[in-house]
Order: sequence, then C-alpha cells, then structure tokens
Amino acid sequence: MAREQLRAAGESSSRRHANTSEQLSAQEMQVAVMASQGLSNREVGQRLFISHRTVGAHLYRIYSRLGITSRGKLAAALAALHEERPAAEVSGASD
Repeated sequence: MAREQLRAAGESSSRRHANTSEQLSAQEMQVAVMASQGLSNREVGQRLFISHRTVGAHLYRIYSRLGITSRGKLAAALAALHEERPAAEVSGASD
C-alpha cells in the first residue's frame, strides 16, 4: 500500500527482500557469521571442513545477496538481517 502511495506521489522505492535469511543456505550463513567474527577464509574452511576457495565462493554470493561489497560490512548486514527475521516470523505466524 505504501509503495502504491509513493508511486502515486511520483516517488519510487526499492524492493526489499523480505526473507533474506531464506536466500542464504545454512552453510552460507555459517560462513557469514564466522567471517564477520574476523576469521580468515582458511580458518573458516578448517572449521567447516571445506576449502578456503569454497569459503571465498560462498562469501562472493553472500555479499551480492546482502547487498554489501566488503567483509567489514558483513557484521552490520547480519545484524540487520537478525532484526528483520523476528518481524517476518511474527507476520508469518498470524497467517
């Protein structure tokens, strides 16, 4: 409704991804959390039993899905994702 009102007023808004957490696989979420804690690709790979190159590939996809461009912004993006999730679960629970 708000988007329609903005459009009627001549403004525009970008579409938000309602469930960004659903866009990340479980392993991608693990990689994102560990990388945001300051672990290197090699350290993340050792803990998850995957290669550091696989970690890099996961991070490449994670950055694009979260709309960020660097590892330094990962913690903030995950915090925002965590804040979005309860609102999505509450709205989904009333359906």
